[in-house]
Order: sequence, then structure tokens, then C-alpha cells
Amino acid sequence: MNQNMIKLETLLRFHSICRHLHSLGWKRMLAQWNRVSASGYPAWTSQLPAQPWQTDTVIGAALSQYRLLVTKKEGKPKKAHLSSTKSKKEVEVWLGMTVEELARAMERDIDCVYEALLNTAVDLDSLEANSCLDEVCIKEVIKKAGMKLKWSKLKQDKVRENKDAVRRPQADPAVLTSRSPVVTIMGHVDHGKTTLLDKLRKTQVAAMEAGGITQHIGAFLVSLPSGEKITFLDTPGHAAFSAMRARGARVTDIVILVVAADDGVMKQTVESIQHARDAQVPIVLAINKCDKAEADPEKVKKELLAYDVVCEEYGGEVQAVPVSALKGNNLMALAEATIALAEMLELKADPTGPVEGTVIESFTDKGRGPVTTAIIQRGTLRKGSILVAGKCWAKVRSMFDENGKTMNEACPSMPVGIVGWKDLPSAGDEILEVESEPRAREVVDWRKYVQEQEKSKDDLKIIEEKRKEHQEAHRRDREKYGRLHWKERSFLKYQERKEQTLEKQKEKAERDLNALPIIIKGDVDGSVEALLDIIDTYDAAHECNLELIHFGVGDISENDINLAETFGGIIYGFNVNAGSVLQKTAQKKQVKIKLHKVIYRLIEDLQEELSRRLPCIVEEHPVGEASILAIFTVTEGKKKVPVAGCRVQKGQLEKKKLFKLIRNGNAIWKGSVTSLKHHKDDVSVIKTGMDCGLSLDDEKIEFKVGDEIVCYEEKEVLAKTSWDPGF
Repeated sequence: MNQNMIKLETLLRFHSICRHLHSLGWKRMLAQWNRVSASGYPAWTSQLPAQPWQTDTVIGAALSQYRLLVTKKEGKPKKAHLSSTKSKKEVEVWLGMTVEELARAMERDIDCVYEALLNTAVDLDSLEANSCLDEVCIKEVIKKAGMKLKWSKLKQDKVRENKDAVRRPQADPAVLTSRSPVVTIMGHVDHGKTTLLDKLRKTQVAAMEAGGITQHIGAFLVSLPSGEKITFLDTPGHAAFSAMRARGARVTDIVILVVAADDGVMKQTVESIQHARDAQVPIVLAINKCDKAEADPEKVKKELLAYDVVCEEYGGEVQAVPVSALKGNNLMALAEATIALAEMLELKADPTGPVEGTVIESFTDKGRGPVTTAIIQRGTLRKGSILVAGKCWAKVRSMFDENGKTMNEACPSMPVGIVGWKDLPSAGDEILEVESEPRAREVVDWRKYVQEQEKSKDDLKIIEEKRKEHQEAHRRDREKYGRLHWKERSFLKYQERKEQTLEKQKEKAERDLNALPIIIKGDVDGSVEALLDIIDTYDAAHECNLELIHFGVGDISENDINLAETFGGIIYGFNVNAGSVLQKTAQKKQVKIKLHKVIYRLIEDLQEELSRRLPCIVEEHPVGEASILAIFTVTEGKKKVPVAGCRVQKGQLEKKKLFKLIRNGNAIWKGSVTSLKHHKDDVSVIKTGMDCGLSLDDEKIEFKVGDEIVCYEEKEVLAKTSWDPGF
């Protein structure tokens, strides 16, 4: 403040000096005028020099007043300086937050986030409300919103406590008790696995199976005449059910490998051996169909040597039992061999404590809701137990065996049907018992959280890849348009956008035409799993896109029909039903529902539908063939037209059909003929052995003796998809 006052005093004094100099100039000028004319100058001019001194008096008074004012201001306490601009709002953010979370933190609408990312490298088409944003995107949105960013250490560093349920530690050997063996019957399709089990159970399961093949994994408890009990798992042998066979091998103690004595080792036989080897499970060989005249058990044993399955007769450890499942021959010997191997393995389990098991199969029952078939591996399952499997939990309402009889408890190695699931678990999920319903919900929530975190990581990777792609495209655009005038740049960009729009419309039309949206519904989870595994092998997307829009377990519903109508798709049902009302609704909405009982029939139907989506193939069908014997030239007006003299060797030549000229095995011309004559008469047909003369619609083509003329017609034939599911 003192410096300002000094500056002001200096300025005022400089002004007074200027006034003094000005007054001196006036004095000199008046003196000169007085010399010239003393009486002619006005009297008031003598008072002029006094004005600057009066001004100095005023300035001095002003300075004194200013000093007094400054002194008073300096004596007062200083007030806080208020900012003229309003402080920015602070937004707490963290890495990996979603679009919705960022909008909520900013207290803005989601559209605000999209608007901020509009001219960035982010692909807004793939950005959803639950999509995760990277650090660059978060900073960009906060900056454009005019807010201040604050990283939340709590969100970034906080690690959620693991609430998952796990298996118990190994039990004390003192509490272990003997249990029945779990035996899986495996082998190639139609080698007699289910018939073998029927004879052991004295049932007729095979007779009730669609197509005569097993398409589900079944669990059965068989009591032998000797009193021993064996839990059998019957797995499908068809190529489509590889996952079921693998699942059966993982929960089993012993694998009975069934090989037909007349067929020998087949593809699924080798696959079953590999599953048993991966699960480190011992094998008992059952050579079936030994009652047939063409049976050769020794050939089967020798073929298995190539796959490291060495029978006892050849110095190995694998027991080989020749049987006839159809006639029931030697089945007890097979059962005794299995029991003997189980005794050698000394199979034991802990029947106390929380239950542990594995889901073998799951399905939805109209009266009972979600139902699972499970194998208990530890503990004893009772009514009211709280179970967790995958991301589902259950309070056991009831239990039943393979015959539908109610069970009060299920001990280790026993197959059991469980009712009471809130959702349908997947086949192969691990079953664990927990202490209460809140604990079950906690476990399920944790598993869902883990799944969401994994999905978020995958989303971040995709977003990062997209961002890099867009940055690279932006860099290329800058290099391309950087030196152009803004008018030229705008015009070129407009043309590119127009071309891209047309290309996208064309691609969409082609995609809609060459696409088959489907919905898969199956009776059990394993069947749906098998169908999805087959669909995963689809490798003909260049011909037609196969779009799986929905899949699930249970009968076809109205929602399925509405979904199929929206996407223009087809509903495929495997061992499920569609009521008459739903069938009529589907007809009104022009939705196809295709129901099948045999899995390979369903796949064949799917292949046919894919083939119908393909453009037809034009095939050439020969009508007749002729050889050129001589060449002539005919004058028509002013033109000379070459004519070939031919003799028909096969079939007939028809003027209205298409023709091609063959030379040295290659077609050098295709088209139609302008004239076809026999002697001098125009004809429409020349038959075998007759001579003729013909001219082509292309006069530039030169004939040569020895060339062949082929008359043919084109027919459109339905194309066939190149997809081979492997069976």
C-alpha cells in the first residue's frame, strides 16, 4: 500500500512540475506582447501565473487526505479474500468402475457419460451401463463435466473377504467305514452297455430309450445275490456325449469298459480309455456279444494293446471277462471281478459331518421344480439339509432313489435324487453342505461376485483393445487429413461416412439373409451341455452364421416363442414337450418348433436348415455331345459367318439349350447357337448319329477340327453345409 502511495505522490508532483513549466512559458510570451503593445493586452493575463500554485494547494490537500485514508486502512484487520469462482465439485472414483457407477458418483444421467465419450476413441456401440471404464475414460468424463477427480483408495485397495465354502480336510482314518464302489460303464455306442446294466438290475431301460441309444447319464444302485451293493453310472456312448463320459469317469472308482466282440475297438472306446486314464481309475474289460458267431474276443484284447490296455493274459493288470448281455451269460463273473477289484482298492468314506457330493444330472420337473441326481461322497444327506452347488443352493425337501421311492437318508456312494433347489445347478457341480440358509446365500453371493469380477477383467481387456484400435485409426486419420484444408477434410470424411453407411447396410442385409438364429431346450442339463458342445464345433460361419440366442432346461415356453419371433429363429427341443396351445401360438407367429428324441436326428435337422440358408449351386447336366469334322464359311449379307460341321456322338443337340466348345479338355467358350441346320433345313433338335452345321453367337471364336461341342442345361441344386459335427 505504501508503494502505491509513493507512486501517486510522484505522479502528482510530476504533474505540478509540468504546470510550472507551462506557466513559465506563458510569462515569456506575455513579456513579448508587453513590449509590442503595453496597452493592448487584457488585464486578466497578469493573474494567470498564480493558477499553478493554487493547483499545488489542491493537490497537497488531496495527498494529505489520501495519506490519512491509507493509514486508517492499514490499521484495520485484513478480511479473507473470497474466491470469485465457485469451487469445483469433487468426484470420488476408482479403477474398474462401470458407466452406471460413474454417473451415480457424478450425480448425473448416464447420457452425460456417453456424451463426454462421444468424440473419443471409445466404441460407444459396445459400451453398456455395466461396462467397466479404464483410467483414461474416467479422467476424460470428469474433465469434460467440469469436476474435480479424487481416486478412492478404499475402492481401489479393498479386498473382499473370501466367503466361499470348501471341502473339509481329510478325515481321521479311525472314523472311516467301508462303502460300495461307484462303477461307470463306458464304451462305444450300441456295444450293449445299457443292456448289460438291465440284466444286472433285471430291468428294461434299453427298450424305453429313444433310438435304442442312451442319451442321459443314469445312476443306479444294484444289489447282487451275494449281498454286495454297487452303484452303477451308465454313460452315453454316442460321440455327442463326451462331456458326460468325462464327468462319469471323474466321480467313479472303477470303469467297466464294454467292447463288442464283433466290432472291436471303436472311436468312443478309445475316448473312454482316455477319460479313465485322466481320472486315474482302474479298468475292468467286458467283452460283450460273445454269443455271436463272428465274435472274436482275442482280437479285441490285441487291439487294446495299442492303447496301453493290457489284459492279464498278456501280463497286464486289466481283468477281461467275456459276456453276453443279451442272454445274460457270465454276468456274475463280471460282478465278482468288480467286487474283487473294489476290495483291493479298500474303498472307505466318512459318513459323519457335512455332506459332500457331485451333481450327476439336473433337470426341471413340473411338479417338483429343479431336481438333481447326485452321488454322495462324504457325510450323510438327510431331509432339511442346506446344500450349495455352483451358484445355486437348496434346502432338501425330499429325496428319492432311481425307482422314485422316497429316501430318508443317503450315505456315501449312494445315488440320490434331491428336490428343493432354488435354481438349477449344472451337471458336474460340487455339492457342499453348509450350516444355515444365510450361509448358503453368502456362499452363492460370493461365487456370483467372483464371476462378475472375472467378467469385469475380461471387459476391461476388450475395452483396452478397442481403445488401442480407435487410437490407431485416429492417428491414421490425422496423418491422412492433417495437411488438408478443413473444407476438403470435411468433404472427404462425408464421402467416407456415406460409403461406410452403405457398406454396413449391405453387410446387415447379407448377415440377416445368411444367419440362422436358434433356441435350444433340453430335458436335462447334460443334454443341453452335449448340444452346446456340438454347436461349438460349428466352423462354417463363412457360409451361414449360426446364432445361439437362448438355451435352457425344461419344456418350451411362451417366452421362447416370443424370443424366436423377435429374432426370426427356430426352436429346437430335445426330449421336451410343447403343448397344443403353444403350437398354435407358434403357427400364428410363424415360428418353427422342431422336437426330437434322438440327438443325431436333431443335428441332421439343423444341418438341413443351415443348407437351406445357402445360395443354390448351379450344376451343368449334359444333354448331348458332338465332334467337329469340318469347318465352313457362310456369307450372310456382307458378313462371313464360320460354321462347324458336326456329328452327334451322344444324346442330342437342342437349339434352345446352352452350348460350350471344348478344346484339349478345356472349355474355351460358353453360350448359345444362332443357327442349327441339318443339310439346308433349320431344325431345333439333332439326334445321335446325325450330321449338322451350327454357328455360335460369338463370331470371333474360331473352330478347329477335333473340337467338341457339348449341349447342356443348368439346374439349381440346394447347397449343403460344409459343417461336419463329427458323427
